Amino acid sequence: MSEATLVDGNRIHSSSSPAVAEAKTIYPRAFRHRRALNWVVLGFTYSAMYMGRYNLSLANPILSKAFGWDKTQIGSIISPALLAYGVFAMLNGPISDRIGGRKSMIIGAVGTVVCNFLFGLGAYLGFLGKGSFLLGYFTTIWMMNSYFQSFGALSLIKVNSAWFDITERGVFSAIFGSMIQMGRTLIFLVGPLLVLFLPWQWLFFVPSMIVAVMAGLTYLSVQDSPEKCGFPSVGKTKQSEKVSVHAIIRKVFTNPVTLSIAMAEFCTGFVRHGFEQWFPRYMVEVQKLPLSSTVFQRNAMAIVVAGIAGAVFAGTLSDWVFRGRRTPVAFIGYLLQILCLFTVWKAPGLNWVIVAFIVNSCAISMVQSMLSGTASMDFGGKEAAATAAGLFDGMQYIGGSFVGIGMGWLLDHSGWSAWGPSMIGFSAVGLILMLVFWNAKPESA
Repeated sequence: MSEATLVDGNRIHSSSSPAVAEAKTIYPRAFRHRRALNWVVLGFTYSAMYMGRYNLSLANPILSKAFGWDKTQIGSIISPALLAYGVFAMLNGPISDRIGGRKSMIIGAVGTVVCNFLFGLGAYLGFLGKGSFLLGYFTTIWMMNSYFQSFGALSLIKVNSAWFDITERGVFSAIFGSMIQMGRTLIFLVGPLLVLFLPWQWLFFVPSMIVAVMAGLTYLSVQDSPEKCGFPSVGKTKQSEKVSVHAIIRKVFTNPVTLSIAMAEFCTGFVRHGFEQWFPRYMVEVQKLPLSSTVFQRNAMAIVVAGIAGAVFAGTLSDWVFRGRRTPVAFIGYLLQILCLFTVWKAPGLNWVIVAFIVNSCAISMVQSMLSGTASMDFGGKEAAATAAGLFDGMQYIGGSFVGIGMGWLLDHSGWSAWGPSMIGFSAVGLILMLVFWNAKPESA
């Protein structure tokens, strides 16, 4: 049977029986408008925070040139930050479940503003010199930035788990994934122009300003749940129901499906960050394309657009073809990663490498949107969505932490020919795990 709740004279129809599980919920217009405002502001806030994260990949070769640091030293900024993100994402998950996604997002955004400003300011602190003290300063600030950034995904997923039913989450996670990728788009579009006309520090000052604006809009516009806006809850569990932290942790950390997804996300992190943190430098050093060149910017945009397409494709495929199963879509993503990394390894020519980069970005986005974005809502539920997201996202960044110092050392000693093959095995492990849990769904977990 279907349940109907009157809201302002309109009916919200939701299916609660397996026999009508395919039925779509019909929401009143006022609810749809309020939800749209909520997720647009939230999505663009997190997108702005992405600018304050991916700016470091553009600054990677610039910092080496400015201060004479090799790849291993640059990696010493990347690795501790990614490790900090991973650890704190898991610790902050239960906190976000308790205090709510709105407060968590504001905390994360404000911290991102401060840390990006301090990172850019470091170049003007002459008393730090250009050696280990300055490197230590940058490493510390970027670790702090990662701590605050770790609130972003948890907050977004926590809020959306209350506003979207399980039958909608794949597609709407895809929409959010697309909005998030706009942060990468903007920094890859604006970043080279900033470097061309202004000191490199503005790669960090400009994102700081944009995130500050979005933090204010989040404070004014976002609410944690429909109930706080006068609407009934979506689904069976009300957002206002309180669950103990112990119960939340037990639900997530004793489930074999969530633990396997966490292992897969560790592999995703190694591939994702091994690719994203180093591909601008690869294009500069191997393909001889300056960051400000039209060719680099055009292909960087194509990589970002492919990420958006991957999220949309994954969400649609998951909801409409695989009936809410996320693992088959992630399996396809891992398979594409293996093919693309093999192509980069053999590097048959610039055009082949560019195509591999573009498809690999699509594949990474498919996996990330399904596992970190959607599966965390499915298997965590409303009461534990942020904790599940913290586990998945945290493991992804812990995996990514190995591509800072580790990848830098590998590139310093073995060259760029080792870059592609170093990531293939991790994609293969993720592929096998998704195959094992091919039919996993929340009700069967």
